[in-house]
Amino acid sequence: MIELDDRHWWYRGRRRVLSSVLDRLELPPAAQILDAGCGSGRTLDELQRYGSVTGIDASRRALAAARARGHSRVFAARVERLPFEDASFDLITCLDVIEHTPDDVASLRELRRVARPGARMLVTVPAYQWLWSRHDDANLHYRRYRRGTLRDSAEVAGWSVERTTYFDSLLLPPAAVVRLAQRLLPSPRGARSDLRLTPRALDPALALPMYAEAVVLRLGVKLPAGLSLLAELVNAQPAGLRAIAWPLSEPAREVARQMFA
Repeated sequence: MIELDDRHWWYRGRRRVLSSVLDRLELPPAAQILDAGCGSGRTLDELQRYGSVTGIDASRRALAAARARGHSRVFAARVERLPFEDASFDLITCLDVIEHTPDDVASLRELRRVARPGARMLVTVPAYQWLWSRHDDANLHYRRYRRGTLRDSAEVAGWSVERTTYFDSLLLPPAAVVRLAQRLLPSPRGARSDLRLTPRALDPALALPMYAEAVVLRLGVKLPAGLSLLAELVNAQPAGLRAIAWPLSEPAREVARQMFA
């Protein structure tokens, strides 16, 4: 993944989709931005246009790659336990990460802890459990998502869901055929990521459908199906609620949430 981050059509397309959503957001000047699961740091390069960037990743190899790009504020951590104070960030991106965590609600709740009141978070995840394949096994996924399951997890964690949309829609039919065929014809090499399934020469052509989708998403259109799912979340919790509710038990926090809702 680190090796392919710069040039692979999937990563290039996802960055274009991300930018189309980010350009629609109203962020404060000098916004504090966290990329939770920053990988090689390639997305941090893009996020620098919007504010001051910080990254975390569980892979020390990934962090070394990010530092080699010139990103000094990158830290070894998992999304379930972030090394930051409450209410530290105006924008959080968490791209294809929470499907790797055993408890996605706990991960989303921890990400919300470090989000400032009114902060936005952009989350992407793989879509449809019926598309489960050796790619998911190779990447140690716990689950794939539908729009409703991602919304439910986000809301239980306390986020307000502003918008959800699928993307990578045009490649859904051929990808579905390939993955269903893989079930009938298991690879003798075991679980392998689909990132190496397509030849490098096809990267520019395969990225084009996602570039086109990015134009549509920039207009606020929601795509009804796709290989991936994107959610735009908002920490709508009033500023005073965190200070009041945090020392209390979970039942007491829930009562406080209802009072301030």
